[in-house]
Amino acid sequence: QVQLVESGGGLVQAWGSLRLSCAASGRTFSMYALGWFRQAPGKEREFVAAISRSGTSTYYADSVKGRFTISRDNTKNTVYLQMNSLKPEDTAVYYCAARISTNWSGSYLLLSEYEYDYWGQGTQVIVST
Repeated sequence: QVQLVESGGGLVQAWGSLRLSCAASGRTFSMYALGWFRQAPGKEREFVAAISRSGTSTYYADSVKGRFTISRDNTKNTVYLQMNSLKPEDTAVYYCAARISTNWSGSYLLLSEYEYDYWGQGTQVIVST
């Protein structure tokens, strides 16, 4: 069983920055492929960013490309989402997700929420105008 705990959300003005963190339990963090998703009020959950087990591969939704950066620190069992130039449309609950595998290459990415097995409880981000 894997537990994921997000933190770092809050209220920020447009064009500001926030860094979200997601801490994972367990001793096999380097075996997790990780992702960030978000869900705005009245909308379905959507993909934001993904990072491979090794951290060498990343992928972003078009809506956040160039503004958000996903990274991981395998020594701290933590994945991060640095969010810059925030816009009101970035307002949402942000979730981190994980899936463990020993069979993928270190550069393999998971882009669909249906591919992930473990989810955090979410952290709220509100971007004001």
